[in-house]
Amino acid sequence: MTHFVGVLMDVTDRRRLVSQLTQSQKMEAVGQLAGGVAHDFNNLLTVINGYSQILLDTLPDSDPSRTAVTAVLDAGERAVGLTTQLLAFSRHSVLRTMVLDPNVVVAETGKLLRRLIGEDITLTATLSPEIGRVKADPGQLGQVLMNLAVNARDAMPQGGRITIETRTVDLDEGYARVHPDVQAGKHVLIAVTDTGTGMPPEVLVRLFEPFFTTKEPGKGTGLGLATVYGIVKQSGGHVEAYSEVGVGSTFKVYLPMVEEQVKPNSGSNRAQALGGTESVLLVEDQVDVRRLAQRTLRAHGYSVLEAADGQEALGLVEWDRPRVDILVTDVVMPGMSGPRLAEALRHHYPGLKVLYVSGYTDDAVVRHGLLAQEVAFLQKPYTLLALAHQVRAVLDTPEAVTREV
Repeated sequence: MTHFVGVLMDVTDRRRLVSQLTQSQKMEAVGQLAGGVAHDFNNLLTVINGYSQILLDTLPDSDPSRTAVTAVLDAGERAVGLTTQLLAFSRHSVLRTMVLDPNVVVAETGKLLRRLIGEDITLTATLSPEIGRVKADPGQLGQVLMNLAVNARDAMPQGGRITIETRTVDLDEGYARVHPDVQAGKHVLIAVTDTGTGMPPEVLVRLFEPFFTTKEPGKGTGLGLATVYGIVKQSGGHVEAYSEVGVGSTFKVYLPMVEEQVKPNSGSNRAQALGGTESVLLVEDQVDVRRLAQRTLRAHGYSVLEAADGQEALGLVEWDRPRVDILVTDVVMPGMSGPRLAEALRHHYPGLKVLYVSGYTDDAVVRHGLLAQEVAFLQKPYTLLALAHQVRAVLDTPEAVTREV
């Protein structure tokens, strides 16, 4: 052999994209599982916490049973926190989005963080005065910062420094090609950096998986960073982690910049009164949840008609046309969804007010498009007080339907 021809091809980028796609598919599958589990538990927790609260309200202070009931209610409320984190990771949460100044959110959250991280950790903020605006849920964005700060605190057992930085960046087409879930354009960067122990590559790969943790048993649930991942993704953003063992870590959250301006806060519209004499059509396929809601509404003075599904609800009003001031309905039910039921009922009751309830908000957002319109929504598991507040607030709102009450 005297001659040969060789062809070389650099497949580094292709292998990186394949790896990112595989990781994305795995996270999506885990997210669907987490959302389904959270949905089922939300129905159970609504009943557990609701009846625990009723028992606690009826027991005298001297009753020894109060200790046991309080323990049940406390455990139920902690379980609510876990399901909330699962829904955030699976991107099944309903976001109350608004145009925000990220610097304001960082400043307000920073007041809580200084008490949370301890005196041996220095917290500094480098906030760009020319920062752009983003469209996000302020509470959820604050949760992202708190989770990242707690994660940083745990990586610095001997103390250290946490720095939060904000600035506007322009992610170009080259960056978007390497990160398929990113749209090129202007973004707001919120970076949280610590001087902690850092993480090796094998930990970084699994960092945002739910229940993955390097902490000792009992020291963490493994849901903090998974929650960050879900909130950022659902907000249309992107999150990356950089770390070096012995040096520290940096988490970079990129949120798309918007041109809209921050609207002035007009104050809370929540109704103070809880009771009323109006007529409520309650439609819920979970019998225990329906009985609890019926008991709560009647205790607050409302007249309640109840049905297990949409067809039964239509049968109740088809012939004698009872008075119905508000429809309180689950979103996902066998045979007929809550939005379809509301549409059918408005032929008989024009301007009917509706409060949607669901434990699996992905169905509300994706399958039924509730966020495409202004609707009132109550997330399971709800407290009895929250149900009474929402019903009263929707009834007192002039518009036929409203999303945030």
